[in-house]
Amino acid sequence: MSNQLKIKISIADRVYPLTIHPDQEEGLRKAAKKIEVMIKRFEKSYAVRDKQDVLAMSALQFAAQVEQKNIDNLTDTTQVEQKISALNELLQQHLS
Repeated sequence: MSNQLKIKISIADRVYPLTIHPDQEEGLRKAAKKIEVMIKRFEKSYAVRDKQDVLAMSALQFAAQVEQKNIDNLTDTTQVEQKISALNELLQQHLS
């Protein structure tokens, strides 16, 4: 526990104290900054009644980005596997 770091992250005008591993700090601070930027963008673009709405919209946006990356990676992996199989088939034909 001695290598843990105590930081404070501010999101939507609230401060969250966290105890983290030092390697996580940069990622958490960048994520909090992205959330703040997204909150400001949603507040500017839409009539928002409270922070709960923009937080939900931000969470949905980030989750959608993660899911899309997973879909894209799966598609890329499938295409690579198909190309490797085709190359393997060609090699087998030439070797036999």
